[in-house]
Order: sequence, then C-alpha cells, then structure tokens
Amino acid sequence: MTDDNKPPTRSGFPFRVGRLDPPEAVREIVARLERAGFECWCVGGAVRDALLGHPHLDWDFATIATPAQVMSVFKRTVPVGVEYGTVGVFDSQNTMHEVTTFRRDVNTDGRHAVVEFGASLDDDLARRDFTVNAIAYHPKRDELRDPFDGQLDIRRGVIRAVGTASERMREDRLRALRGIRFASRFSFHIEPATWAAIKASAPHMGRLSPERVKQELEKTMEQVERPSIALEWWREAGFLRALVPSIADAPAERFAALDHLPRGEGDAGIEGGAGNAGGSGKGATLNRLAMLFFGEREGAVAAATKALRFSNADSAWIASLAGARAELGSKIDAAIDTGPLAAVDVRRWVARIGRMRAESFFTLTAALWRVRLEAAGDADAEARLATLAKLAVIVAFRDPIEIADLAVDGEDLRKAGIPDGPRMGKVLHALLQHVISDPALNTNAKLLELARAL
Repeated sequence: MTDDNKPPTRSGFPFRVGRLDPPEAVREIVARLERAGFECWCVGGAVRDALLGHPHLDWDFATIATPAQVMSVFKRTVPVGVEYGTVGVFDSQNTMHEVTTFRRDVNTDGRHAVVEFGASLDDDLARRDFTVNAIAYHPKRDELRDPFDGQLDIRRGVIRAVGTASERMREDRLRALRGIRFASRFSFHIEPATWAAIKASAPHMGRLSPERVKQELEKTMEQVERPSIALEWWREAGFLRALVPSIADAPAERFAALDHLPRGEGDAGIEGGAGNAGGSGKGATLNRLAMLFFGEREGAVAAATKALRFSNADSAWIASLAGARAELGSKIDAAIDTGPLAAVDVRRWVARIGRMRAESFFTLTAALWRVRLEAAGDADAEARLATLAKLAVIVAFRDPIEIADLAVDGEDLRKAGIPDGPRMGKVLHALLQHVISDPALNTNAKLLELARAL
C-alpha cells in the first residue's frame, strides 16, 4: 500500500447512514441521569456502528456528572476507572455500560493521560481519536452532536483523526493500531495526514504494553473480515518490525490466507480457545492468530507469543501448529499438488501434529491452498485438498496414532520381560510406528510378539 491509501472500495459507496435506535434500557440510563439534573449523551462505538447500520450492544455514555454523582444515581455500579471518570452501570437487562464524566486531557505520555473534569461535551469529543468516534447522540431529543463531521467521513468511507493527526497519535500510540483496525474492518480509506501520523508512530510503539498489542491483534482477528489488509498496513507502517518482529518478513500468502478463515464474531478473548480451535468463536480467532506464525520455527514462535503475553496454553498451541507446518509442510504440499495421497502418510502426519490439533492444522493448510488455487486453479489439487482435510479428521479420531492407543501397556511389557525405563520407552515408540504403518497390528497378541522380537 502507498501513502495515498486505499483498501478495497466499499460496495455501494457512497452509502446511506443508518438510523439510531438504542434499546429502551440505554434510553433509561440517559433519562435517569437527566432527571437527576446531569446532562448525558450516548457516545463511542455504538453510535458509530448504529450510523453504519451495524448491530452493537456496547452502548457507552458521556455525562457532566462526576463518578461519585453517577454512583449516587444508580444502585448497581462498578468503579471501573474512576480516576479517569468512568463508572460501570448495569442496566435493567444486567448489561454493564461505561458512563464517563466529560473530560479533557491535561498531560499524556503516549499511553496514559492525566485528565480533568468539568469539561463540556464538545471538549470531550475533541479529545477522541477519530471523527467517526467523535459523534454523540441524545436519544430523548433524537439529536446528533457531530462537531468534526464524523457522519460525512462515514458517508465518504474515511478514517480521519480529530483535529491535528500527529497530536492525536502522540497522545496515545495505541490509536495508530486502532485506526488501522477501523479502516480494515469497515473497508474505509485512511485520510493522508492521518496515515502519515500513523506511520510516524512506528519508532514510538515500544510505549505500548505487550498486552495491548496482543489485544489489538485479537480484536483485528475477531472483527475484520479480511485481516490481510490490516496486517499489510501493519507491515507498511513498520509496526510488525517494531511489535512482532518474528513475522515482519512473513510471506504475503500467509496473510492472504487469513481472509479464508472464518472470524470469531463476539469473542471476548481467547483464553482456553485451543479446546475448540477447529470451530467458530474463540477457536476461530485462535486459528487466525496461529496463521500469523504458521510455518515458523516452534521455539521462535513460543518466544514470540509469550513475549506478547499469550497464555501458556495458547502459546503452546500456536507454536506446535507452526512447528508441525515447518517440518511437514513441504511433504503435505507435494501430496496435495501432485499426489499420491496415501493413508499411511496421513497417519504419520496426524501422529506428528497431534490428535487434538489436526483439525486446526489442516484448516490452516487449506486456507493457504485456497490462496494458491485462487491464483491458478487446479481441480485435481482442490479435490486432493478436500480429501485430505476429511481423511485427517477421520484418522485423528479413528486410528491408533498415540502410545495410549496401543493395545499393550507398560504392565503387559513388564510381564513379557521388558524392564522399565528407557528400553521400554523405545519399545513402545517402535510399536507405535509399526501400528501407524499398519493399524491391523494393534492387537495385544501381535504387539507382544513384535515387542519380544524388538
């Protein structure tokens, strides 16, 4: 991509702005604060998404009331960030909404701001990142407050910083990543001055905590239909080199493959996602994150994901898939490309990959191949790919591919005269290789005969 910036053209552009119709529980929060004498408006992503015609449940509010006053109006509250003016308020449907006092920034270090209260709504909107996020809505009066022409930018399909772009990025370096996510999510362009300020943020990205970088990657995988756009923007801006250097030179094919993996809409995070990695939701997001590293060395991936503060389980899952691809990828690709597709080879591959990781591994492999087949169709390769994906899952849950699947165990081998220790381990591994080659050997009698011979 170049400085004059251009993700894919929006279909139907220009488009009609949607109608705002917040739920009754949201209207009631505004009404209660205003009955208590405090001006209150709906703000943030829910207003933007409603104007875009997208469903959004996460309605937030800005008010003249201080945190203490907000907590006095509502019985069920959580002090989620009172030092920044934010109180969590539960509505009648038990959904929590953030209610934040009008504020202005006094000082910032590029990540954390010192704020002061007593500002106006317009002051509050002026401190926001992008014009599309600086729109307020008053449900009782059906009034939009839009001092920075955010609605016009929504119609034009543009991400533009509020005010001076370089100042907005300097106030909070995370905004550079957010701008890319918004643009790729909505297939918007990035206004040239805003893009220049985003690129200029690259040397300062070290101010961001690993947890926030990981969170942005997760949100991108969850929210963006075509993550390849966002990742290529990350690469062009220098953010991959600064934040995830292990994939800074990853092949474009790998990023393009992300677009062939379903996104996990509504994911709140991916902790524990490995257990459902072949499906939707958390598993879908984890698959996309794994694709970023698919084919890199396992040790390097483990180090990179731990540096980004992935959980131990998710780091191990992603690293294992990457390492298996690095080891087996050329053999598997050759079988898909020209054949033959032998069942014994599939058993060996699945045994190396792991029973619980096989579905994800071949889902990622299929996504890579869809990129290749888009460029140059090959009906035979496509048929072999489909066959392999089905066969791998069948093999994973039908055939003996792990030592625990053997029809003999340590007690059987001890009775056969094989001592505990390394020797028994070698025998068990050798038996497994025989069974992978020929599952019919997996009977107690045949394995004990083989064990004695070994």
